[in-house]
Amino acid sequence: MLMPGIFDNNFVDHFFDDVFTMPSGYQKMENTVMRTDIREVGEDYELAMELPGYSKEEIQAELKDGILTIAAEHKEETEDKDEKGKFIRRERYTGKCKRSFQVGKYITQEDIHAAFKDGVLTLRFPKEKKPVVEEKKYIAIQ
Repeated sequence: MLMPGIFDNNFVDHFFDDVFTMPSGYQKMENTVMRTDIREVGEDYELAMELPGYSKEEIQAELKDGILTIAAEHKEETEDKDEKGKFIRRERYTGKCKRSFQVGKYITQEDIHAAFKDGVLTLRFPKEKKPVVEEKKYIAIQ
């Protein structure tokens, strides 16, 4: 059944779309940031996460207790002035996002390979890693 746009879950977003313009980097971040695809590649998993508008320096990946957490923070300022230096428009935008994935308690930082290119963060890590069992080592007696 078709319903008028005012009954949409995003009524407020749609209502203000034509009235106000958002800062240049805004683009409804909640719908476009951190979309993630995970696929199997041989004995590994490959995680590809979209981070449009972010630079490599604004992204942080942390591994703790088998949980991989990706966090990103972006700040943007726009400033327009007239001939006398008075503000006509001045906008600021700060955005943070974070996502976590359970990768396994035996995965180490050295097992994860990361690259960032064209707004896509790619991480590759083994599917499963067994705990390292230390071999018995005997000491030679002279």
